[in-house]
Amino acid sequence: MSEIINQIAAFLEDSPDIAYQLLETVLSLLVIWGLRLVVLRIINRRIENRKLRYKWKKNLTYISTSLSILVIFGIWFSGLGEIATYLGLLSAGIAIALKDPVSDMAGWLFIIWRRPFDLGDRIELGQNKGDVIDVRVFKFTLLEIGNWVDADQSTGRVIHIPNHRVFTDSIANYTSDFEFIWNEIAVLITFESDWEKARDILKDIVEEETRGFIQNAREQITRAERSYLIQYKHLTPIVYVDVKDSGVNLTIRYLTNPRTRRGTAQQIWVHILKVFKELDDVDLAYPTYRLYDNVAEGKPGTKPGSTA
Repeated sequence: MSEIINQIAAFLEDSPDIAYQLLETVLSLLVIWGLRLVVLRIINRRIENRKLRYKWKKNLTYISTSLSILVIFGIWFSGLGEIATYLGLLSAGIAIALKDPVSDMAGWLFIIWRRPFDLGDRIELGQNKGDVIDVRVFKFTLLEIGNWVDADQSTGRVIHIPNHRVFTDSIANYTSDFEFIWNEIAVLITFESDWEKARDILKDIVEEETRGFIQNAREQITRAERSYLIQYKHLTPIVYVDVKDSGVNLTIRYLTNPRTRRGTAQQIWVHILKVFKELDDVDLAYPTYRLYDNVAEGKPGTKPGSTA
């Protein structure tokens, strides 16, 4: 070990320029990363928002790394021509040998600049859905939702996705600019039920359960219209009527927060079941077989021998 140290010392004595460059490099890196630590301590003391602190930490790391690379180039390459030649050869080699990582870096720049999504957003990219919990130079990370779990609830899995996929797959953002989505609940009642009464009851129920969303949604629509051509005129819940094989289908359409969609749907269903339980003229339908006696049950104009 001592022999190696002696050889290094002898080399540095014979090459004072290299020794000076090494010292300058070490001191420069210590200054850059020392300043980063100081700024991080100030940020941690003054900023309580975890998301904002995380962004500062990531951005400072990128800035410090970039400055370190530039300083090293300035120290070890004496002329701009050498730097340009080196960077040209390096770029050509990277473009050929590291196609995907370069695409990932381009995707990262696209994410930072155009912001198709941000930390905390709920997105769907191709077959993957989840909440964005991390964005790095080569990949971003989702906390998965859906898959084998119903109603877009979390599965607990963490998915790492290469950044270049933002160029090849479509991106759906659940929460950017407009933090509500439309959800639908189908309520099937029997043909014998009073469907008009049931429709009015369902509308009252969903209006009561979603009343808190409407005003907030209107304010967000106003803000979103400044950036997008959004033309929502009616944000209040509505109940649509159609007919299925087993009965009259009443479809409730309403606004809800994507992260509480399942909880809101449960509240609506519990309310519906409690109200329908007390009604004698409304009943839920399900696939059944029945015998129909047209003579006894049919309308007068449809019975055999009718002249209508």
